Amino acid sequence: METLDSVVAVFGDHNSVETAVKKLNASGFEIKNLSVVGKGYHTDEKVVGFYNMGDRIKFWGKRGAFWGGFWGLFFGGLFLTIPFVGHVVVLGYLATVLLSGIENAVVVGGLSALGAALYSMGIPKDSVIAYEAAVKADDFVVMVRGSAEEMGRAKTILGTANPKRLDTHAGVNEREMAAPAVRAAG
Repeated sequence: METLDSVVAVFGDHNSVETAVKKLNASGFEIKNLSVVGKGYHTDEKVVGFYNMGDRIKFWGKRGAFWGGFWGLFFGGLFLTIPFVGHVVVLGYLATVLLSGIENAVVVGGLSALGAALYSMGIPKDSVIAYEAAVKADDFVVMVRGSAEEMGRAKTILGTANPKRLDTHAGVNEREMAAPAVRAAG
């Protein structure tokens, strides 16, 4: 089984996220190897939500067009409420890892479901906590997975979009990700 590393970038605005994802895609990175995580709405909005009809989804709220467009690009995702973080949208391969963890009741040393999913992918607990805090603070997290060589290229590309934070993490093999086990993150 191949080991997949990750590059994780934190951005302060959705325009930077769009730029980063477009640059990655134009440089040959497949959408199936990308993920985007961020808040689904702002607390000043009155109506927030989404609906799905067939293969189309419609988001309401200030970031409705952003999330609706990305939902189609990423072929789906999750919209969920995470305690102490709030309403979060997770798109890409991380949505599958997160859903698998929730369905298998994976618990990792005091982390949220999002944190447990990130940790199961080989991301250290201190970085997981920082990424959760970024999402809670209304930032966006963009992740890319692939070989170590690809991640060097991804880091360079993401760096051109001026992220607040940019990290590379050695990953776990695909088999471990496909069958997450309960791990202690002490």
